[in-house]
Amino acid sequence: MKVGIVSDIHCNAVGLSQALTLMGDIDELICLGDSIYEYRFSNEVVGLLKERQAEVIVGNHEEYFFGPQGVRARARDGVDPALAEWLASRAHRRELTIGGKRLLLVHSTPWEPRGEYIHPGSFLLDRFAEADADFVLYGHTHQQLVHRAGRVLVINPGSTGDARDPRNGGLLSCAVLDTASEEVELIDFADPQRG
Repeated sequence: MKVGIVSDIHCNAVGLSQALTLMGDIDELICLGDSIYEYRFSNEVVGLLKERQAEVIVGNHEEYFFGPQGVRARARDGVDPALAEWLASRAHRRELTIGGKRLLLVHSTPWEPRGEYIHPGSFLLDRFAEADADFVLYGHTHQQLVHRAGRVLVINPGSTGDARDPRNGGLLSCAVLDTASEEVELIDFADPQRG
């Protein structure tokens, strides 16, 4: 099974569309949170994820938007209430079985309190081995990573909408996981918004 992985889209609908094109034929689409950006909502991004029947979790930006501090943002004209309700109903973590393999989806960390930035090279990456899963997929850092922690393969696709990774030249990115071979393809691409 080929799983397309996006994260940290931050309202960049053209970045998401470009990622979907570059990933090609995939069996499942996963979004690891932060599809929206601070107090901005993107009907286009959320609508595309819903239309593609993506497995979506919420990140810290959704938590801001749907929390008490996001009351005014949610009341703005133009926010599709049905799409907002759909996104608000997503969990902050999901456990899936795809192709006979167990995937744990989190935005930042599998442990509580969540929210920590686990960058490439962090000694905390070894804690991902505690997860009861074959793969742990996370975002939050906007930095791509493929790391083996014990028997767990840890994958961060980087950011599909707000490039912040100097290691790939500041490009947007996404990933495709083959659950059978455990091969991960990291795909870098220029931000179409800045072209």
